[in-house]
Amino acid sequence: MGVVYRARHVLIDRVVALKLIRPDLRGETHLRAWMVREARAANRVDHAHIVDIHDVGETEDGELYLVMEYLIGDSLSSQIAKGPMPIARAVDILEQMTAALARAHDLGVVHRDLKSDNIMITGRGGRKDFVKILDFGLAALTRDPRLAPKGAVFGTPEYMSPEQARGEDAIASSDLYALGILFFEMLTGRLPFRSGNRDELLEMQRKARPPSPSKYRSDIPEAAERVIMKLLEKDPPDRFRDGHHLKEELKEMQRALPARTWDSPTDVAPQAPLPPPPARAPGVVEWSRTAANFLRAVARAYPDGDAPKAVQNAADKIWEMASRASRLEGELESHSKKLETIEKRGRALRAEIGRKVEDLAGEESRALRDASAERDVLSQFVLKRKKSQRELKEAQAEVQAAGSDLKAVRKAYESLGAARAEIDVLDSVARDYEARARGKEDAAAERRKQIEQLRAQLKRYSEALENDLQTGRERIASRVREALEYENAFGEASDLLLDHLRDKAECRELLEDIDKRRQGQDPDEKPSELQELMERHVAAR
Repeated sequence: MGVVYRARHVLIDRVVALKLIRPDLRGETHLRAWMVREARAANRVDHAHIVDIHDVGETEDGELYLVMEYLIGDSLSSQIAKGPMPIARAVDILEQMTAALARAHDLGVVHRDLKSDNIMITGRGGRKDFVKILDFGLAALTRDPRLAPKGAVFGTPEYMSPEQARGEDAIASSDLYALGILFFEMLTGRLPFRSGNRDELLEMQRKARPPSPSKYRSDIPEAAERVIMKLLEKDPPDRFRDGHHLKEELKEMQRALPARTWDSPTDVAPQAPLPPPPARAPGVVEWSRTAANFLRAVARAYPDGDAPKAVQNAADKIWEMASRASRLEGELESHSKKLETIEKRGRALRAEIGRKVEDLAGEESRALRDASAERDVLSQFVLKRKKSQRELKEAQAEVQAAGSDLKAVRKAYESLGAARAEIDVLDSVARDYEARARGKEDAAAERRKQIEQLRAQLKRYSEALENDLQTGRERIASRVREALEYENAFGEASDLLLDHLRDKAECRELLEDIDKRRQGQDPDEKPSELQELMERHVAAR
């Protein structure tokens, strides 16, 4: 879908990854819509293990772009290509991916195309295997039929869930299936389903039973194999209930595994050098001093004040432009700080609501699993009650058949009483389990209600913040256009004065100083300020 460049985002003063839609896809409106959704979906999730999106916009040429954090590291596919991973390392990587996806699913975001190529392994905070999930380009907050034809198959066949292979909508459980493929791949160094034919591979995803991972690696723990096979179930309800359920299983597995042993230098992703910052052009301080030097040069060349009209107009204009630029610099700096404040507030808000939703969703997941366990036991008592009812009917038949035989009558009534007593006990126990199950389900429903309220709140706040950001960007864009006009006018007037005064010996010293300042060569001066701000906001647009 896109081409990615390494760039320097001057507004936030950091190196970033700049993703532009492929030129041949500019006319594909549904792909453009997906790219916009990528930014909005990933930003709304705001999780440490999901790539940060700093900005999204469209150039004057109609080219859509995303500005993302620049990551130094290696793709998971490259790491897998080196061979099967240590068990503990694979579990650690999977747990991080699961944590990110659990948060995304809590907020209604499904990745849809999870694979080893869009999982980045980098280093952060002393942790050598820090996971970042990339490319939510096919993520969907809600299914929009305008964006794709019904029944279209999206994704990578090797990692595609059975339901996606059938052309159905991807759901949260579809991402869990992809995690099962990735876990299998990390532990064995190979995919569970392989074929050079796309249709055959899709058919395998739909119907073929996955091979046991222990077939390819004998030291895989039973718990890990159980997790893989459960994730790769063909029917979504047979997989883990959600990411929180899977995360609990992985945490339990981590506690049973030996300590980390893979953190050797050879396992660390290569640290590529950051690109140098761009050269800075002269800014408003230099503009003012350049204008002053030009005025002095004109005064030296024409001590009687009889400078040609064009020269005098250029000198006046260059001084006016320097003065306007100085005032404009302050406005741009003020707008820039306001934008930064809004962005920080937005990140903090998304993170806070995301954590609350995650906690509630974890509680909901446990409550629903507990309720399911209670109902499983309840179903066993229902079967026992049916058996007791049959025994009751048999005892009733024995009473009628006993006639006047007192011994037979006594035995029949004993059986009848025992059957009725057992039914009463079973009914009492069943009511207890039913009550507990309903209590758990009610608790889960309450958590779900709170989650939906928080999601609605997050959507409102995100839209309001985005509106504030857009308003600020438009103000800055207007000022930047004005600044560019000043710069052009300043440059034209400077060129005219230089051409006119260059041959006048009395101005040589001043003109040499002007040349140096125009080229940014004066080591005693501050770096460009207006030019930097202009670069910032042109980049931000």
